[in-house]
Parts: sequence; C-alpha cells; structure tokens
Amino acid sequence: MNIVSVKASQSYDVVIGRGLIASCGEYIKKVTAAKSFAVVSDDNVDKLYGDIVEKSLKEQGFEVCRFVFPHGEASKCSAVLNDIYMFLTENHITRSDCLIALGGGVVGDITGYAAATYLRGLDYVQVPTSLLAQVDSSVGGKTAIDLPCGKNLVGAFKQPKLVLCDIAALDTLPRDFFIDGMGEVVKYGMIKSSELFDILSGNDIDSIKNILEDIITRCVSIKRDVVEADEFDKGERMLLNFGHTLGHSVEQHYNYTGISHGRAVAVGMALITGRAENKDLCADGTLDKLTACLKRYELPFSTDIPVSKLADACLNDKKRAGGSIYIIICSECGKSSAVKMSIDEFMQFIG
Repeated sequence: MNIVSVKASQSYDVVIGRGLIASCGEYIKKVTAAKSFAVVSDDNVDKLYGDIVEKSLKEQGFEVCRFVFPHGEASKCSAVLNDIYMFLTENHITRSDCLIALGGGVVGDITGYAAATYLRGLDYVQVPTSLLAQVDSSVGGKTAIDLPCGKNLVGAFKQPKLVLCDIAALDTLPRDFFIDGMGEVVKYGMIKSSELFDILSGNDIDSIKNILEDIITRCVSIKRDVVEADEFDKGERMLLNFGHTLGHSVEQHYNYTGISHGRAVAVGMALITGRAENKDLCADGTLDKLTACLKRYELPFSTDIPVSKLADACLNDKKRAGGSIYIIICSECGKSSAVKMSIDEFMQFIG
C-alpha cells in the first residue's frame, strides 16, 4: 500500500492499495467527525460496491443513505445535480455530514460539486473505482458539471478529505474502461515523466496490470506536485490539460456519448503533438513515440471530425483568456509547457 499526501488548501491523503473499499469506514472515521453519510454512485458501480461501502460505514456506527443515478457522461448535468440536492434535503443532510463519491470520474466530479455548493459546502470523500478516476480526476479538487455547449464549464475547487484508490476495483473493470483510463496515464508520462513514459512504452494493456500500484502512485504523485504548486489553475496546473482542449471538443461533437474521455484525450494529444512537430515546437519523432505508445494501449490517435470544427468548439474552453488561449505542448516526451496564442494564431496552428 502507498500513501501520497496532498498539501493544498485542505490537506489529505491518497491511499493506494487493495481491499480499501471493504474497510473504507475505518479510514473515513479517521478524517471526519461526521455521523451521517450520503453515498453517491452510478447504477453500474452501486451494484458492485454500494452494499459493501454501506456495510463498512455502518460497522463504524455511521448512518448511511445512498443516491444512485444512470451511468455515463450525459448524467454529469444540472438535472442530476438538482436531483442530488433534493435527495440531500429529503435525507436531512447537514453541513456537519459528509458525502462519498463512489465511482468513476463522472461520479467524482458531480458529487464534489454538490459538496462544494450544497449548504455552501460540506466534506466529501473520493472512492474512485475506475483507472481514470484513480490516476487523475479524484485528486486535486476540481469538481464540475457539463453544459450542452461545453464540458466542465460550471464547477468549483473543492478538495476531498480523503481519497481511497482500491486497485482491486480495477479487476472488475471492463477492458474498454481500463483502456480509457490509460489515456490519462499516458498524459502524465508525456507532460512530466520520461521515466513513466518509458515504462508505458515497454509494456502493454495486459502487462501493465502487474504494476498498477506503482503506475497509479507515479501519476498521483505528479498531480500532487502540480496541484501543490498551482491549486487554482493559474499556471503550472494547465499542463494537466494536455490533449484536453481538442479532446473535450471531440467529446462535445458526440454529445458526450460517442467517445469516452480518455480516448478523446488520446486523440487530442496526438493532434496537438502532430501540429506542434510540424511547427518545430517539439522534437522530431515525438509524435511517432506518442502514437506508438497509444497503440500499445489500444487508444485512438486520429478522428474523422474536421479539425476546423473542433477548433471552433475550443473557443469555449476554460483555458481561453479574453482574446488568447493556452495550448499545452510537449517539447519532447516528459516535458511540457503552456503556450499562449491569440485566437488567430491558434486557428492557424490548428488549421
């Protein structure tokens, strides 16, 4: 078992190991004085772990209620958020109580945002059950819902009290979902760690499962360092969005139902890197190395969507500031920077 400590506006531990879900009550009891918990999950995850989490919490003397919504990115919306608010009201959840996000990135994002806003804020704990959530979205305190015109456009910074990454949960993860999570893992190697990228390039979708605790710990440690340096996304934290600007546009094109997040990020990383290499903004061969790595994990690296159409959607991206937009470019595998472009420069860069 590994523990990564995050020292942000609220300090907390990210615990990485096996068997954490079944004993979650013991860990949670150490970090909160709450007596009542609202567990928020989706219908897929609740079937697998809802009863286990409730049992562990009740064994520690906690009162528990559960809210379950349909799985998928389409549920990360204002309608489901309002349903969560109503559920919390009906179950008399107060500011001294606690929410638990049990599930993947969608569950973590919307539960975190509910925790940030309901009664002007209450504690929450992340129990991520997907690879993508364990390596990325459960850590760092970004919470949000989507709008029809763009992804994660309404949100808040809200750090959890604890993150429990149970690697055993990944054993039951469908192959497609595991592949999706690898999109974010490759991102971490590209932006900050040539050592991690080399490990990924030397493995594949099956062999990487033998070293998951190390891989997840490396990703979480990178994110910890970035978040501690720039919690509120004003500078270095932008690097975590490598591949996301175009990736979010790909997701939006399919109304958040036609392509998963990690795969969209993989496409975004490849598109940006290809254009950066053509403009001599990264070392020759960087795209080939990235593409080869993506292929190892059965991730896409191209799209039939016209790039001009994706570029237009990017103008609603959170990394736009007035007449400029920040693009994350990897000068080589393991090194990245945020490059500020005018909108005209960006359109020429993408075109």
